Amino acid sequence: MTNEQLKQWLQLFTDKVVENKQYLSDLDTPIGDGDHGANMARGTTEMMKAIEEKNPETVTDTLKLSAMTLISKVGGASGPLYGSAFMGMTKASMKTEDLVEILEAGLADIQKRGKAEIGEKTMVDTWAPTIEGLKNNELTIEKVQSFSEATKDIKASKGRASYLGERSLGHIDPGSMSSAYLFETMIKAGVK
Repeated sequence: MTNEQLKQWLQLFTDKVVENKQYLSDLDTPIGDGDHGANMARGTTEMMKAIEEKNPETVTDTLKLSAMTLISKVGGASGPLYGSAFMGMTKASMKTEDLVEILEAGLADIQKRGKAEIGEKTMVDTWAPTIEGLKNNELTIEKVQSFSEATKDIKASKGRASYLGERSLGHIDPGSMSSAYLFETMIKAGVK
C-alpha cells in the first residue's frame, strides 16, 4: 500500500460514510444512540481535512494523523474504537508493509479497547472475516457486505445493544456496517 493509495482509500471511505450517514444512524436508532452516522461522517470529514492540510508523507504518518483525528472528532464508542484501530495500524506500519499484518494489528487494538470477540455483534464481526478473506486471497466487496449483513442474526452481547437481548436480533450492527464501508472502499482503492 502506497501513501497515495491510502489517502485515496480514506477519501473513498469518507465519501461512502457521508453518503450513508442517515442509513448508519437509522441502523443505530433501534439498538444504540442513533448517532453513529452523524459521528462517523463528522469524524471522517475532519480526518480528510487534516490530511489535506498537513499532507502527511508516509503511510505511517497518514495512519497516525487519521487515528488522532478519529479519536478526537468521532463521538460515542466509535471514536475510541476506530481511533484504536488506526493507532494499531500505525504501529504495525512502522514494522511491515504487509496489509494483513497491519489490519490484524488494527483488529487487535479494537478488541483490546472494546473487549469484544467474534460473534458478539460488533465491528469485530466484519473485521475478523475480512482479514481471513484477505489472507486467503478471496476477499470481494460482496463478501464484505455479507459479513455486516450477518450481524443481523446475532444477538448482541457487547455494547449498548446488549441491553436489548433478543430484541437486538434482526438489526445490522452499525459499527459492523461502517467497517464494511471501510473495507469495500479499501478494495475499490486497489489496496491489497
